[in-house]
Amino acid sequence: MNIMAEIAIIFGVCLVSEGIAALLPVAFPASVIALLLLGLLLFTRIIKPEHIQRLSGFLVANMAFFFLPSCVGVMEHAPAVLRQLAPFLLISFLTTPLVYLVTGWTVQWLIRRSRGKGAGKDA
Repeated sequence: MNIMAEIAIIFGVCLVSEGIAALLPVAFPASVIALLLLGLLLFTRIIKPEHIQRLSGFLVANMAFFFLPSCVGVMEHAPAVLRQLAPFLLISFLTTPLVYLVTGWTVQWLIRRSRGKGAGKDA
């Protein structure tokens, strides 16, 4: 598929998610809705991975550039960030291992489940 069609698919999903976010009675980020919507479309095979493969590869390869604006924003507010540095570091050091453990357990559970070994334990 040509790159313009891939861009149109991604931007179309983003546009639909903006509309959904505007219709919701509660504030919910359109980017999260777009992520869920794209995942649903890929899972149901309405959009095949090949339809967005080239653009996705480009975006992943250049992901670091997308973090630059947020890093600059944090640097602009350095004094406010430094005042909250101790709680931030404490939370980061406590939650990072927790996230790793939960992710590891989830992956192991999914592997066991896909092999059929954990069927008796899951019920």
